[in-house]
Amino acid sequence: MASLKEVKTRINSVKSTRKITSAMKMVASAKLHKAQGAIENMLPYQRKLNKILTNFLSADLPVESPYIKVREVKRVAIVAFSSNTSLCGAFNANVIKMLLQTVGEYRTLGQDNILIFPVGKKVDEAVKRMGFQPQETSLTLSDKPTYQEAAELAHHLMEMYVSGEVDRVEIIYHHFKSMGLQILLRETYLPIDLTHVINEEEEPNKEGVEGHEIANDYIIEPNAEELIANLIPTVLSQKLFTAAVDSNTSEHAARTLAMQVATDNANELIQDLTKQYNKSRQQAITNELLDIVGGSMK
Repeated sequence: MASLKEVKTRINSVKSTRKITSAMKMVASAKLHKAQGAIENMLPYQRKLNKILTNFLSADLPVESPYIKVREVKRVAIVAFSSNTSLCGAFNANVIKMLLQTVGEYRTLGQDNILIFPVGKKVDEAVKRMGFQPQETSLTLSDKPTYQEAAELAHHLMEMYVSGEVDRVEIIYHHFKSMGLQILLRETYLPIDLTHVINEEEEPNKEGVEGHEIANDYIIEPNAEELIANLIPTVLSQKLFTAAVDSNTSEHAARTLAMQVATDNANELIQDLTKQYNKSRQQAITNELLDIVGGSMK
């Protein structure tokens, strides 16, 4: 059995750890509250943009976009979102696991034909351990995402796709549902997927009205070609920015929950150690009393 001093030292050590985990939980919770408000306000806007874009591209309009053309995949780009720091449960481990699975599916293309864009230090380190040379991305896009940085990465990916440098772009990130639930998603970023068109049961409506075109109840000015040319980069940039904010919010949620669990475990351990300390102390007092009584009877 451990001595009283050893047990007391362990209790103090666990109490110090509890202070740290409790403080980290409060910080993560505050960041989560701010990030949650941002993603909840952004998602409806993103969904509306997706609806407009898919309705236009699926309508019977004489417009062809290079972003919807499906090609044989000979070269692929993968964008994976993780955190820059640890202590957030299985958040990063799940992203890395999904990345390994995705890379495994494209192994037949050859390592040089798999381009990985890691957003976050943890997935960047994992990519290097996998033997890949990570593509350059902004580290601040993981913990402090901005639309400008997301748009720069989005335009780079669009240029690579249009030029034929890559034939598909996939993104891996966590979608925030609640503090206790973050869903890991793997989505095709390019080409744009038109199989999930909102209101797809409705027939596209196209007719001339006062010199304007109407598609799915939208009046297009000045023409569909110009509007779609401007809309697609906006939607794709916004989608990548939304994924970055979604991932960042999920990270704070995972860290809040992990620190809560760690704090609860510390409380339980302190209780167990305190019981052990009291029992050992009581046993020591009993032994001393027995020694005194035994000595007086001699």
